[in-house]
Amino acid sequence: MDNLNDKQQEAVEHSDGPLLIAAGAGSGKTKTLVSRLVHLLKSGIAPEKIVAITFTNKAAKEMRDRIENYKLQPAGEKTTFQNLFVGTFHSFGAKILKNEADAPAGAFGRTKYFTIFDDEDSLSVVKKIIKEKGLPKDKFNPITILRKISEIKSEIKNVDDDAQTAHDIKVSSIYEEYEETLKRSNAFDFDDLITKVVQIFKNNPEVLERYRNQYEYVLIDEYQDINTAQYQLIKLLAEKHQNIFAIGDDAQSIYKFRGSDFRNFLNFELDWPKAKIIKLEQNYRSTSIIISASSELIKNNKQQKPKELWTKNEEGEQIKISAYENAEEEAWGVCEKILELIRAGAQAGEIGILYRTNAQSRALEQVFIRSKIPYEIYGGLKFYARKEIKDVIAGLRYAYNPKDAASAERLEKSLGKIKSRSVSAQLPELAKELTLVQIISYFLENADYSNYLVKNFKNPSERLENIKELINFASQYEDPYKFLEEVTLASTSDGKPKLQKNAIKLMTIHAAKGLEFENVFLVGCNEGLLPHEQSFFKAEELEEERRLMYVAMTRAKKKLFISFYNLPSRFLGELPGDLIEFTKISSYGERDADWDDETIYIE
Repeated sequence: MDNLNDKQQEAVEHSDGPLLIAAGAGSGKTKTLVSRLVHLLKSGIAPEKIVAITFTNKAAKEMRDRIENYKLQPAGEKTTFQNLFVGTFHSFGAKILKNEADAPAGAFGRTKYFTIFDDEDSLSVVKKIIKEKGLPKDKFNPITILRKISEIKSEIKNVDDDAQTAHDIKVSSIYEEYEETLKRSNAFDFDDLITKVVQIFKNNPEVLERYRNQYEYVLIDEYQDINTAQYQLIKLLAEKHQNIFAIGDDAQSIYKFRGSDFRNFLNFELDWPKAKIIKLEQNYRSTSIIISASSELIKNNKQQKPKELWTKNEEGEQIKISAYENAEEEAWGVCEKILELIRAGAQAGEIGILYRTNAQSRALEQVFIRSKIPYEIYGGLKFYARKEIKDVIAGLRYAYNPKDAASAERLEKSLGKIKSRSVSAQLPELAKELTLVQIISYFLENADYSNYLVKNFKNPSERLENIKELINFASQYEDPYKFLEEVTLASTSDGKPKLQKNAIKLMTIHAAKGLEFENVFLVGCNEGLLPHEQSFFKAEELEEERRLMYVAMTRAKKKLFISFYNLPSRFLGELPGDLIEFTKISSYGERDADWDDETIYIE
C-alpha cells in the first residue's frame, strides 16, 4: 500500500486470524482500515466474502469513496463493488432482516417491506400506550420508558428479568404492548435491526452457518463503541473463520450513555485467544507538545490498553491555560484570542470551540453576536428531523405500508382528521401505479401542504426548499422501499450540517470526535463540568470524563487553548507543568500565576 508506516503495513498485510488494531488519536485509522480492505480484494478475496461495518453513513461513504480511488481493475475497466458490503450496523441488520423476512427463521410477523421506526415514531407509540393504560406521566415518563426499552433490547435482556415491583411489572406490560404495536405496523425499531438478527442467528444454526460462510472476513470500525447486541452479532458472525479485523481506540470511548461498552475492546484477547494486537502510535495530526500532554493525561486511567503516542511533527507552542472569573469573562477572553489569531492569518473555519454541555454555548454566542464574529453551532437539527420532511415521509410510508399506524397518526396531527383521511385513503392504491416523485406531488397537492406551511410557519419558503431537495433525492430511486430505508437509516450523528468555511465552530466534545482543527479552544474546564459532577462518585465514569478531555485535546493540530472559571478541573493538574503556560485573567487585566496560587490550587 502507498505511504503506510511499518505498523500500518503490518496491520494491512496481516494473514488470516483475529487482529485488534489499537489506533491512537490521529494515527491514520481510516487509512489503515481502507488499505486492509483493498489488500483483501487485491489478494483475490471475492467482494461478497467481506463485510465492513462502521457506525455512521458518513464514515461508510468515506470508506467507499477511498476504496474507489484505488486502481483495482485494468485500465479502462470500471471498478465495481456491488457485492462488497460497507455500511452501518443498522443497514447490515436491515439487509439480513429483509432477506429472512419470508423464511421460518425470520418469523417476527413482518414482511420484507417493513417500516423502520425512528426515535420519534417509537416515542409516539409509547406515549399512546401510556395514555391508553391510564398511567400517570410523572411516574411513567415516555422518554424514560423508551430508554428502558432500548436498554432491554441493546443489552439482550429479558423484559421480565428485572420486573420485581409493581412499577416494573407495568413497564413490562408497556414493553409487550409496544412490541405488539410494532408487529401490527409491520415495523421494526432501530434496536430491532441488531437484536432481532442476533435472535435469528442464535435460534437458527443453519441460518447462522449460511451467513458465516458468506462473510469470511469481518472488519469493524470504532470497535470501542460497540454495545452488547452489536458485540454478539459480530461474535456470532466471525466465530467460524476467525477473520475479524477490529480497529479503534479505547482512549476515545466516550459513548457509554448510548450503551457502548469499551470492555469489549479491552477483552478482545479473551474472546479471541489467537488474536494479534498491533498498536498504531505515530500521530500525524498534532504538535509533539499536544501529544505529550494528552498522553500524560490519559495515563491516569487504569482501564486501558496503554499506548505511547509520538509524532514527527514540530514541537509547537505550549498549551495556553487561562483562569477567568466567570463564564462571561471567559467568553470575552476567548473572543479576544480568536481575533488575535484571525489578525495573524488564521482562518475562522479552522478554529473550533469545544465544551462539555450544550448549555455552555450561551455566553460564547452572546459575545460573538455582539462582536459580529461569524459562528455556527455544529450538530444542529438534521435534514430528516425537520417537520415538513417528516410529514412527507409519513405520507410515503403510509402509501407503501398502510399498516403503519404511526405515520397515519402523524398525518392526522399535522393535517387534521378529515383532510388526512381524505389524502391517505388514495395513497396505497396510487402507490401501485405512480412513481415516488408522483406520490409526493399527489400528497403535497391534495393536502394543500404549501398553504399549510404558509399559515403555520414563519419560514414557509425555506421549508418548501427542503421539500424540493427531498424530491430531487427521491427522483434518484426507482425502488421506493430502498428510498425509505435509506432515509430512515440516516443516524442522528449523520445529521450534522455541512461545515461553513468562514465561521467559528462551536460544539460539544462528543460532537467533535472525528474532527480536527488548527486551533482549538476547550472552554469551561471546571470541576463539575469536566469532569461532570454526575461522574464524581464512580471511578469508571471519571475515567470516561478523562477520555472526553483527551478527545478534546487531540482535536488540535497546532494550538490548544484551555480555560476555566471558578474551580479548575482536576484534569488540569494532571498536565505536565513544563508543557503549559498558565495565566490568570480578570477584568482588571491579566497576570502570570503559579499553580499554587491559593485561589485556584487543588489539593
